Amino acid sequence: MSDFSATKFGRCWSSLEFGKQPQRNQVVSEPVHGAQLAAAAQSANCVTCVEGNKVCKCGKDTQVLNLQSEHHAKATSSFTHSVINMIGMLIGLGQLSTPYALENGGWSSVFLLVGLGVMCAYTSHIIGKCLEEDSSSKTYQDIGQQAFGAKGRIIASTLIYLEIFFALVSYTISLSDNLPLVLSGVHAHISWLPLSASQLLTVVAVLVALPTLWLRDLSSISFLSFGGIIMSLLIFVTIACTAAFGGVRGNHSIPLLQLRKIPGISGLYIFSYAGHIVFPNIYTAMKDPSKFTKVSIASFTTVTMLYTALAFMGAKLFGPAVSSQITLSMPPHLIATKIALWATVLTPMTKYALEFAPFASQLEHKLPSTMSSRARMVIRGSVGSILLLVILALALSLPYFEHVLSLTGSLVSIAISLIFPCAFYLKICWRQVSKPTVVLNGVLIVLGALLGVVGTISTSKALIQSIQRGHSL
Repeated sequence: MSDFSATKFGRCWSSLEFGKQPQRNQVVSEPVHGAQLAAAAQSANCVTCVEGNKVCKCGKDTQVLNLQSEHHAKATSSFTHSVINMIGMLIGLGQLSTPYALENGGWSSVFLLVGLGVMCAYTSHIIGKCLEEDSSSKTYQDIGQQAFGAKGRIIASTLIYLEIFFALVSYTISLSDNLPLVLSGVHAHISWLPLSASQLLTVVAVLVALPTLWLRDLSSISFLSFGGIIMSLLIFVTIACTAAFGGVRGNHSIPLLQLRKIPGISGLYIFSYAGHIVFPNIYTAMKDPSKFTKVSIASFTTVTMLYTALAFMGAKLFGPAVSSQITLSMPPHLIATKIALWATVLTPMTKYALEFAPFASQLEHKLPSTMSSRARMVIRGSVGSILLLVILALALSLPYFEHVLSLTGSLVSIAISLIFPCAFYLKICWRQVSKPTVVLNGVLIVLGALLGVVGTISTSKALIQSIQRGHSL
C-alpha cells in the first residue's frame, strides 16, 4: 500500500468497477463491496435508457441497447491493480474477530487459518479456470448456471443473498457494540421506548444511513466503496500501533489447542476469506486474465499474513479477555483506539447501500417495463427500507457478534468459497481434469461440508445458549 497514493488506489479501484462486463442477472456480494456497486449502477442506467427509448452510453461504444445486451467495456486492470482490488475485497469485518478466534482455538489453530487461506486461494484459481471454459460467463451465477443449469444459478443467487443479509446483520451488531464507546458522553433515552442507550444510538445511526437506499444513481455514493477499504486498513494499522507504541504490556500465553472450540472458530476464519462472488469481476476486468492465478496467490498470501499477524498481536496483548471484536479490547484513552473505533463505526454506514445494490438492481428488472421511474424508485426505496429495518431488529435482538459471524461463515461462506467452486469446476472441466485433481476437489468438498455442518451445529447451539442466558437476566 505504501507504494500507491490514495489517488492511484482510487483509480485502480475504478478500473475494477467499470472494467467489467455486467449482465442482466449479475449479483455480487458483500463482502465484496465495490464491484457490486458499478454493476447495479450501470444496470439501472440501462433500464433508464430503455424506458426512455434513448441511446445508451453505458458502454464504450454508443449504441441502442435492450435489457439483454452487454456493456462492451474494455478490461484495464493490471496485475498490481487486480491484486489490490482482491485484497480490498477480502479485508473486512472478519479481521476484527481473528484475535478472538486464535485465543479460543489455541495458537495451533493458526494452521486452520492458513490452511483455509490456501484452500480458498485454490478455489479462486479454479473459478478462473471455469471462466476460461466459457467466455460468456461473467459472474458467479453464470458459473453456477454453466455447471448445473437454472438450478445452479438459483442456488448461487440464494447463497449470495443470504451472505449479504447475514453480513449486514453482523455489521449492524458491530455498529451497536462500538457506537457507545465512540459516543461515550452521550446518554440517549426515550421514556416510551424500551431501548437501551446503545440500541437507541444504533437505531439513529441506521436511520441516518437509510436514505441512501433510495438513491437510484449509485455513482453518487461510489466513494463509499473506497472509504470502506480505507477504514478496514485503518483498523489494522491502529491495532499494530497499539501493540508497538500503545503502552499495553500484555504478554499473555496462548493455549496450544482447544479442540472443542474449533468448530465455532472455523466459521470465523472462513468468513474472513469470503470474497469469491466478486472474483469473476476481477478476472473480467484484467488486461491479462492468464495472470489471475498469480493474482489469487499474491492476494491470499498477503491477507493471510495480515490476519495471522493481527491474530497473534491481539491474543498476546489481551489474552483470555480479548473481545470478539478487537476494537472493544483496546485501551479507551489511546488516540489509536479512538481512530479504530470511529473506523469500525463508519464502516457499516458505508455498507448498507452498497450491499443492497445488487438486490435492488434485480428488483427493478422484475418490475413491469411500463412502470414509471418514480414508481420504481418508491418500490426500490420502500423494499430496501423494510429490509434494513428487519436487519436492524434482528441485530438488536441477537447482539452476539461472534456467533452470528461464525454462523454466517459456517452456513453460507464456506459453501460459496469452498464447496461450490470445487463442484462447479468438476462439472464444467470434467474432461480435462486429472484423477488426482478430482480426488483433491472431492476431498475439499467433503472437508468443506464437514466444517460447515459441524460449525453450523456448534454455533447454533452457542447462539441459542446465549439467547437463553440473555432472557434469564
